[in-house]
Formats: sequence, structure tokens, C-alpha cells
Amino acid sequence: MSAEQANVDVAAAGVKRPLLVFLAEVAGGRKLLEAARERTESGQVSQVIVAAPQNQPTIGTHIDRDDLYSSARARVEVTMSVFAHFGIESVGEVLDPAPQLALGDALRAHGPAEVLYSALYDTRFGIARKDLVEWSRELTEGSGVTFTHIPVRVEEDAIRLDLTHVLVVATQTVNAPDLVARLKERAVTRPHRYTVICPRSEEVSEDKVVDDLAATLAELYRADLDATGTPISSSDPFEAVRNAIEHYKIDEVLISTFAGQQSRWLESDLIGRVREITDKPVTHVESGRAPAAVAAAVAEGGEH
Repeated sequence: MSAEQANVDVAAAGVKRPLLVFLAEVAGGRKLLEAARERTESGQVSQVIVAAPQNQPTIGTHIDRDDLYSSARARVEVTMSVFAHFGIESVGEVLDPAPQLALGDALRAHGPAEVLYSALYDTRFGIARKDLVEWSRELTEGSGVTFTHIPVRVEEDAIRLDLTHVLVVATQTVNAPDLVARLKERAVTRPHRYTVICPRSEEVSEDKVVDDLAATLAELYRADLDATGTPISSSDPFEAVRNAIEHYKIDEVLISTFAGQQSRWLESDLIGRVREITDKPVTHVESGRAPAAVAAAVAEGGEH
């Protein structure tokens, strides 16, 4: 009996099977979360598997070739952490660099009931530039696996005149309460979509950035706001922002640093340099205070 026929027979018998969440582009996404919650709350899912290929995403990231594995791992870990905020337990995998091979491996290894496939509408691969989403859908045909495309909503949002798409650049402050509050407040009078990028910083560990970014995305999802994000392997914030501006149709750039403290981003004139490469508004937001500054204030008796 073939693996495909076995999957069909299992589905017919009503046996619980895994849900495969496949991340071809970015981490998180409100629509992806909603779909995963709906499936898991139905009681028909035995396990949630979050997987990403070690590919170069087509939009919004500046990644060194040597860092493709860490980029894929970050996509997986941020999405798993977002799921955990909503009570969804999951396991993660980083797969083959070729998305089509990675998906095939995951289907054979796990026999999922459904694939939630997160990618652009027009993501393409190979010499023939074949549509990756359609190729992936064809891969599941006849296997008893449901294929659901959860599009990364860049193109859809770009034609909405009522929506403001903001590129948020934050690492140490990505989960600062006042930054999160500001993002939520902005969406009260006009629909917003946020793309959050977190360039690497020596001052904060990658694990903390993953946790903080996931917490921020989860808070935005609770407010019914659309947002995606990813830690950036490159430590050059300017290159990360420039790449994102080139690939996203954004309406504004918001750069967040700690309040009352000169940062490396400010010392390198990140804000001024970004303003030179875009005609979109570039806003500097001071968020919270650095942990060292808070600790110093407490030691002096200034805070309790």
C-alpha cells in the first residue's frame, strides 16, 4: 500500500492526524493563527508541526546565505511561541532549503491531515519559475491531505487605500509596553498592518528576541490587528531596513529605541540614513528604558 493510500484510509477511519504549518516566508500571521486555532479546537488534530525550509524568503528580510538555517529556525520558533500564547502546543522542524523538497519530506514523515501553507500568492521556484503554491497544492492531491494556502497579505494590503502598512524596526524594545500600546492606538482610527523586523543585537540574546517578538505579535492579534515579523540574522539594521523597503509596499517606517539613551542605531544615524532612501515618513519612537538604566535607578532609590 502506498503512503498516499494509507493517508486516505486513515482519514476515512476518522483517526486523528497531525496539522502541518509550513512557513515559506515569514513568522506568525493573524490568519494563520486563526486557522490553527480552529483546527486544534475541533479536537481532530493529534499534533501541530511547524516547519520551514532553509530558503531565502522573497520579501522583507536581509539574510546572509550562511544564516539561512538560523533564519528558518527563527521563523519556526516565533510562530511556535505565538501559538503557545493561545494554548496551542507544537513542535518545530527546519527542513531542506528547497521548499518543494521540504514539503514532500514533511508529508512523508508526518502524514498530516492538512497543510496550512504560509506564502505569497506568486512565490516561484526553479528554472521554469513555476508557481510554488500551485505546485505544493498538486503535491497533496490524491493523498488525503487538505491543502490550505494562508497568503502573506503583502499584495492584498498594497491595494487597500484605507490601510496603513507600517514597517516596525525594533530589537531590544520590540515588546516594550508603550511601543505595543502605540501600535494598537494607531489602529483605532485607521486600519493598520505591521511588519516587524528585529536586526540582531549584541545586547540581547536571540532567544529573548524570539520570545519578545512573539509576545508582541500575540498582543496585536488579540486586538484583531494584522502583523507578521521575524528576527533578522544580519546585525546591520540599515541593510535590513533597506531590503524591507525594497520588497514591501510600505506607507511608513517606525524605528524604536530605548528612551533617554544613545544607542548604536542613533550613533550610526540610522534614522537619517533611512530617510535618504525612502520618500515615506520615518518616525523615531522612544520606548521604555534600557534594563541597565532601570537597574541603576532602582539602585539609587529612584524606582520601586
